[in-house]
Amino acid sequence: MSPLAFGVIAIVVCAASCMQASIGFGIGMLAAPVVALFDPSLIPGTLIMSATVVTFLVVVRERASLDLRGTGWALVGRVPGTVAGALLLLWLPDRGLALLLGAVVLGGVISASVGWAPIPRRRNLAVAGAASGLLGTATSIGGPPMALVLQGSEGARLRGNMSAFFLVGSLMSLVALGATGAIHREMVDASLLLIVPTVIGYVASLFVNRFLDPPRLRRASIAMSSAGAVLLIAQQLV
Repeated sequence: MSPLAFGVIAIVVCAASCMQASIGFGIGMLAAPVVALFDPSLIPGTLIMSATVVTFLVVVRERASLDLRGTGWALVGRVPGTVAGALLLLWLPDRGLALLLGAVVLGGVISASVGWAPIPRRRNLAVAGAASGLLGTATSIGGPPMALVLQGSEGARLRGNMSAFFLVGSLMSLVALGATGAIHREMVDASLLLIVPTVIGYVASLFVNRFLDPPRLRRASIAMSSAGAVLLIAQQLV
């Protein structure tokens, strides 16, 4: 990978980490289409590793607002979803993965835009956890299903519970990907180099939370994610 390509990826991961730490999800939705354009071999492992770093930091910051009951039911669903996602990744060629990435991002954008809000009951949490595990393990984009179910939560609780779910879920996904041989040296090396941009994005979220309200940040992230997904799909089709 050229220094210019890595620089672009680092900037996008920094912005995506800021978004993840501010609204509780989004690192994959914003960064995955861009990373896939430059180096699809880094998907999904590198971004899952970066998500593990930023979600750990958010869980520590928002630990007073955690409510692990709902998160627990979501994690029950995450287990079979994670296994299914790892198996799906084995069967998908690079072009298929890129198209799936774009479709998942656009699906998440549409869901976030229409404001559909399922009630966070046990069944809905488990189903959302399963969908998140499948999509997150296969594409690194597991945020939209959980965001739909938990979107009615207050800011700190939303960020804390989402991050607790994604921290445990990301570790599950890495174990599953490692077991199927889908983690390689380049992913690990890239994730180590991206630790600094990831932490910078987390620190930036401390200031963004003060001056940029979540709705505006969400609209901006939806716009950027949509552009990246459309560009990725167009590249594969052309």
